[in-house]
Amino acid sequence: MTQSVCILGVTGSIGQSTLRVLEQHPDQYSVYAVTAYSRIDELLAICKRVNPQVVVIPAEKFVQLKQLFIDAQLEHIEIRVGSEGLISVASAPEVDIVMAAIVGAAGLLPTLAAVKAGKRVLLANKESLVMSGDIMMQAACEHRALLLPVDSEHNAIFQSLPHNYLSLSPTGSPQLGVSQILLTASGGPFLDYPDDLLSQVTPQQACKHPNWSMGQKISVDSATLMNKGLELIEACHLFSISEHFVTVVVHPQSIIHSMVQYVDGSTLAQMGNPDMCTPIAHALAWPERIATDVPALDVFAHAQLNFRQPDTQKFPSLTLAREAMRSGGLAPCILNAANEIAVEAFLNHKIKFTSIPEVVEHVLNHVQNDKATSIEHVLEIDAVARQVAGRYIQQIRG
Repeated sequence: MTQSVCILGVTGSIGQSTLRVLEQHPDQYSVYAVTAYSRIDELLAICKRVNPQVVVIPAEKFVQLKQLFIDAQLEHIEIRVGSEGLISVASAPEVDIVMAAIVGAAGLLPTLAAVKAGKRVLLANKESLVMSGDIMMQAACEHRALLLPVDSEHNAIFQSLPHNYLSLSPTGSPQLGVSQILLTASGGPFLDYPDDLLSQVTPQQACKHPNWSMGQKISVDSATLMNKGLELIEACHLFSISEHFVTVVVHPQSIIHSMVQYVDGSTLAQMGNPDMCTPIAHALAWPERIATDVPALDVFAHAQLNFRQPDTQKFPSLTLAREAMRSGGLAPCILNAANEIAVEAFLNHKIKFTSIPEVVEHVLNHVQNDKATSIEHVLEIDAVARQVAGRYIQQIRG
C-alpha cells in the first residue's frame, strides 16, 4: 500500500528534490496534492508528471491555471486557492506525509495544520518553527504528529542522536549521554571575502552558494549566516535544548552536515555529498532507509576537511539569532520577520548587503518582546515587525 504525500512548495528546490526521491519509489509513495506560489508553468509540468488530485495556488492565478489545465486535458485535477487551500491539503485525511517546504512565514499555518492533523511532517520550512516554537512543538506532542527534520544539518543531528531522542520529555538540557550539538555551516560565498567590500556585494553574488543549489532567500541567509542563526533556533526547539548547548562550526566543504558530542568523549558525525535528496529520503522512510540517486561519498576525494569558528564581527546575524533565542518569547519571530523584509529589500537593490543585520537589530530593539500566547499573537507580532522593518528601510534609503 502506498503512502500519500502532500508537497507544500513543490516548485522550489526542496519540492523538486522531493519529487526526485518519490519518483524512484512509485510502489511506496503517491502524490495527493502539490502547492505553488508563482511558477505556474513549472507547476503545470509537474502536474503532467505526477498527476496529483489537488493543487493549491494563489487566488489571482486561478484563471490562468484553469485554462492551462483545460488545454493540457488535466481538468480532473482540483484547484484550491489561498491560505484555506493550503491548510485543507496539509490536513486532508487522504494525506499521510506532508513535506513542509514553503519558504518563510507563509509556511506557518499549513505546517501547523499538518501537525494538528497528526501527520508525518517533513520540516524544511525552518521559519515556521522559529516563529511559533513551543506552540508548534506542543501541538506535535498533543496530536502525536511526527515532526522530522529535513534541513541537512538537523537531519544529520537526528541521525547522530539516540534513536528514541525525539520521544523524550523536554528538559532544556541534553539527555541520554549527549553533551552538545555541533551545527555545521559552510560559511557561504563570502567566508573569505574582504570585510570592507561586503557593503558592495550584489544579490547575484550573494545567491551563488559554493556548495548547495538553493532558492534566493535561503542563499542570502546563508551568505549573512542568518540561515545558521535560524537553524540554531530550530535545533533548540526540535531537540529541546538551550542555545548554549549548540556550537556553530564553519565547515567549508559541506561534507559533514553536523555532529553530536557525548559525555564519553565520542563525537558522531553524519557525512555525505551535499544533496538534499539524502535527508528527504531519510525523513520519508524513517526508521527504514530507501535508495536515492545520490552517489555515495568518495572519501578519497575529500582528503581534507576544515573547521573554524564563525566570525561574528563580520557576520553579526548569527549573534542576533542566538540572542533572540536566549531572550525567548516572540524575539525569534521578530527576528525572522525583520530578516525576511530586509532580505527582500536587498534582493530588490533597495539596501546594501551589510544593512540586512542592521535592519534586524533595529527591529529587535523597537518591537516589544512578549510571551507567545497563541498563533494569532505570533502572526500579529510578525506583522508589526514587518511594518517596523519596512519603515526603517525607507529611512535608511532616504
